[in-house]
Amino acid sequence: MLTSRTYLTAFAHSRASLVLVRPADASLDLGPRARLIVDQPQQAMRSIVDYFFPPHRPQSGIHPTAMLGSDIHLGVDISIGPGVVLEDEVQIGDRVVLGPRVVLGRGVSIGDDADIGAGCILHEGTVLGARVRVKAGAVLGGEGFGYLWNGSTYDRIRHIGRCILEDDVDVGSHTCIDRGSIADTVIGTGTKLDNLVHIGHNVRVGAHCLLMAGVGIAGSAIIGDRVILAGHVGVSGHLTVGNDARIGAGSKVWSSVPAGASYSGMPAGSHQEHLRGRATIGRLTPMLRDVESLVRKHRGKE
Repeated sequence: MLTSRTYLTAFAHSRASLVLVRPADASLDLGPRARLIVDQPQQAMRSIVDYFFPPHRPQSGIHPTAMLGSDIHLGVDISIGPGVVLEDEVQIGDRVVLGPRVVLGRGVSIGDDADIGAGCILHEGTVLGARVRVKAGAVLGGEGFGYLWNGSTYDRIRHIGRCILEDDVDVGSHTCIDRGSIADTVIGTGTKLDNLVHIGHNVRVGAHCLLMAGVGIAGSAIIGDRVILAGHVGVSGHLTVGNDARIGAGSKVWSSVPAGASYSGMPAGSHQEHLRGRATIGRLTPMLRDVESLVRKHRGKE
């Protein structure tokens, strides 16, 4: 698969028996000769992989070690693995898969075709839409980090809001999404969360966002649609990140970000200004050496 001419050197030495190339690269006089010409090689490869390596789906049924509460609704063709616990009033749609040791709290609702990985915990007040995928070890709908100082110690504030994941959301392993304090925590349609992401209480994440490994969003922040937060980005509470914004890896967002902006750094600001600042610091080191040399020469003449 040749997706960019950046990889021409590797393509030239490839021993692949068949490659996917774009029409513009079909006549290249190098690399493998057997070529499948497609407009979008990556999309075509995705279809090929799905065809030859279809995903495994556990056999339908309820494992005998599962523990089911009362007033539960179970859809058709579901798979409930060993050690699963369903508390009272749980609602599960059709073709849902629950891996080993999944725990669903009272009243949890899961839409059709969802896949919940081993060891996940969905607390009371969690609502999942259709085709949601949650990888192993994630915790959804737990109480947020809310405390009130009473003059001598911190009193815990109960959280009574919900944790809502809309359709087609993916959640990575060991990610935690807190329930709302009074309002709801909401993850929008099609948004994808990587492993080890933390979403605080009352946060609203828009549709089709990408939140990568180690992202942390403090309570009541609002993330717009199609936002990209690269690895280990931190967003302070009660801020707004506008639609289509992009935040570079490791950045710390301490003020709201306008729609369409590209930010990076700590504190995060314009990505271009951040790069300019880094370049300036790089030039300061040799300048400092020149200044120190001049000082030594001046002192030697005294």
